[in-house]
Amino acid sequence: MAKEQLDRTTLDLFADERRPGRPKTSMLSRDQQLRINKRNQLRRDRVRGLKRVELKLSQDAVDVLDQLADRQGINRSELIEILLLNENKKQRTRPS
Repeated sequence: MAKEQLDRTTLDLFADERRPGRPKTSMLSRDQQLRINKRNQLRRDRVRGLKRVELKLSQDAVDVLDQLADRQGINRSELIEILLLNENKKQRTRPS
């Protein structure tokens, strides 16, 4: 029988593998755990109707976002969404 890294049913095959450091709470490697957690996070976001967007901003802009978000008790992502939707609403209501 071949030893598969993702196989959790054959724990006895991994029993003699000793590594220094914190004891493992999962039979998966850290890399595998991260991939699974990321996949689950993306699934949760998709169910909530969220899409991933990446921005590159200056530190000053991030500081301003953090201050505004803290004042409103929301996170940066929620603040950016509110600002974009409000700006879109303003653009639509302006006479052309």
